[in-house]
Amino acid sequence: MRQIKLLCFLLIASIVTPAFAKSPKDKNKYGIYIAGVSASFSDSLVYFTDIQFVDSAAVGGDGLLLGRAQYSIQLKEYLEQKENGKNRTCFVYYDKKKKNVQKEINKLKEKYQKGNSLVLLDVNPEFKFEKAILY
Repeated sequence: MRQIKLLCFLLIASIVTPAFAKSPKDKNKYGIYIAGVSASFSDSLVYFTDIQFVDSAAVGGDGLLLGRAQYSIQLKEYLEQKENGKNRTCFVYYDKKKKNVQKEINKLKEKYQKGNSLVLLDVNPEFKFEKAILY
């Protein structure tokens, strides 16, 4: 009889415990702030996008933006088509908090403005990052 009570208690505990346990934080939360920068060795123009919230973007378990190369390619293709920007190197800054991205962009702009030899331009606000296709 004592063993039956113990088994019933264990059965009930195994059913109830998961309901009260805290679920681990999902590291793959969606929604990331992204800003793009484009520079070239062949001209003095440096392009900056607005900081955009991409609700379909996610950060992987290693802390890297999933599909980050595709976001850079989106900016590169836009500049090649609309601004006639050939041979540009594009990269993205991202974070879950907008203020962290803004801080990085401000630091980068200060570096580029030091020599007064580069021209900083904003990318047309019509440009929007789109969802990256993950394979």
